[in-house]
Amino acid sequence: MRTDSSPGTLPAREHLPAGDAGTPVLDVVIPVYNEEKDLPPCVRRLHEHLARTFPYAFRITIADNASTDTTPLVAARLAAEIPEVGTVRLEQKGRGRALRTVWSASDAPVLAYMDVDLSTDLNALLPLVAPLISGHSDLAIGSRLARASRVVRGPKREFISRAYNLILRGSLQARFSDAQCGFKAIRRDVAQALLPLVEDTGWFFDTELLVLAERAGLRIHEVPVDWVDDPDSTVHIVRTATEDLKGVWRVGKALATGSLPLDRLARPFGDDPRDRELTGVPHGLARQLVGFCVVGGLSTLFYLVLYSAFRQAVGPQTANALALLVSAVANTAANRRLTFGVRGRGGAVRHQAQGLVVFGIGLALTSGSLAALNAAGDSAAHSTELAVLIAANLAATVLRFLLFRAWVFPDRAHTGPAPTAARPAPAPYAWPHQATTHLHAAGTTNATTHLQAAETTNATTQPRPACPHSTDPGDTR
Repeated sequence: MRTDSSPGTLPAREHLPAGDAGTPVLDVVIPVYNEEKDLPPCVRRLHEHLARTFPYAFRITIADNASTDTTPLVAARLAAEIPEVGTVRLEQKGRGRALRTVWSASDAPVLAYMDVDLSTDLNALLPLVAPLISGHSDLAIGSRLARASRVVRGPKREFISRAYNLILRGSLQARFSDAQCGFKAIRRDVAQALLPLVEDTGWFFDTELLVLAERAGLRIHEVPVDWVDDPDSTVHIVRTATEDLKGVWRVGKALATGSLPLDRLARPFGDDPRDRELTGVPHGLARQLVGFCVVGGLSTLFYLVLYSAFRQAVGPQTANALALLVSAVANTAANRRLTFGVRGRGGAVRHQAQGLVVFGIGLALTSGSLAALNAAGDSAAHSTELAVLIAANLAATVLRFLLFRAWVFPDRAHTGPAPTAARPAPAPYAWPHQATTHLHAAGTTNATTHLQAAETTNATTQPRPACPHSTDPGDTR
């Protein structure tokens, strides 16, 4: 997982101006692999729809993933025939690689992609990109799982899609509903900040991009779509599932260890209401209280289980001390990451040391409660011991939160960088193997734009092929 590039500060989201007629506002990428038959009707239908309904200038870019049939020639003919169509040729397969290559080099402020089979009804395209053009959202995705969506597909793909999204919700706490729909858009400034952090070059690219964007605090807009399954599509279930699960594990591990620089992307003051200072309202207090209560409840259950287990072998004071020590370490780690948003290993030892001091206070309260109980009677029932410990832990919890907030994890939000003006867009991601390729620019007949071809070693300078719904033959979702 790349950790050498920080997202930095994004400019304020603003409504995009109409601009010059020759400057595209939207660049729709169609990644393809061996789609010589489906590509022409796909491009012509998409072009007709955009020309008829889209109020801004646009471009359609065919991104060929190393096709071995006549797809490159078909794409070249389409680019020569339609001014708004361009092509890019990559010598390596991978939908994510194709999208990253074109998006990194595009000059359009809104970037989108869709599958070549056009399973998604094109009437959802304008609602997809409108929130990005208006400045309301950072990314937009089509969702086949929204209540208002109308979907026609077989039980196998339905099961795969829903199972995969349940895995994402359970493992990565994803809140978006459909990671796999080949119908997405992103603002260029956001893409330039996030693409260097996305490692996958295949099918998992979409999911990884969405998870990182969500964890960075960016706004993801979902559009219910009408979607009809392509009957000719096939899914390599085992291979696709294996690669996706590997990706989920890799991203989850990186997020858990804090190795990604994903503290919420800063925007200028006023663009995000969470950046505003409100008199008399402590910064982040409500969210921290909720997180602390959840962690505290789970920690209490964990503590009681440990105490009951230790109590079978040792006395109540020793069992209490051991259970409280183990649960305190886990509690500090959980609150550090989940409640107070501290990522990375920096300061972890100091935080645990301070947490042990807080643990000592809790130990004094609970041990004192047990001592008082034992002094009141010779042998208290186990249920009575648990009741006393619960009451003592509730008192210790309030004090623990105050100490965590004020001492162990003090709020550093107020000491962060001052609001800044919109920064210049960062340079496109630098690829390991730089090879230039010509992009037929929209509105021109032979204008070329140099692309740094994503991780390719032999990108050609001829017109580029067509549009994907799979970068691997038959490997579709």
